[in-house]
Amino acid sequence: MTGKFVIAKAKNDGIYFNLVAANGEIIATSEVYESKTNAQNGIESVRTNCVAGIEDQTVDGYETLKNPKFEIYKDKAGEFRYRLKASNGEIIASGEGYTTKQSVQNGIESIKTNAPTAEIVDKTAE
Repeated sequence: MTGKFVIAKAKNDGIYFNLVAANGEIIATSEVYESKTNAQNGIESVRTNCVAGIEDQTVDGYETLKNPKFEIYKDKAGEFRYRLKASNGEIIASGEGYTTKQSVQNGIESIKTNAPTAEIVDKTAE
């Protein structure tokens, strides 16, 4: 079983998607889009760009990569996070906070494995 993209309604308004691994864990979340079509375009962008390299911003003197890219960074709470940027520099998916860099790297690998073939489940009518 592979992962799936789940499109859903945001609490306030709009549409977002999660990439969910086969074990049910959310591995990436999108921004909130104005329409389902925009969310579907975002999913296609994740599929296209998930082959990107990884820029580790947690190390001194890190190499700056061109977009598209995954960025690993530390948030204000000191947790490791990642975001996937499209070739235009827009953030198209991001992950939760992790306590270790290895967990972030595992999350990125899971996106690279799951996103290309993940089915799309539309829950906007629920």
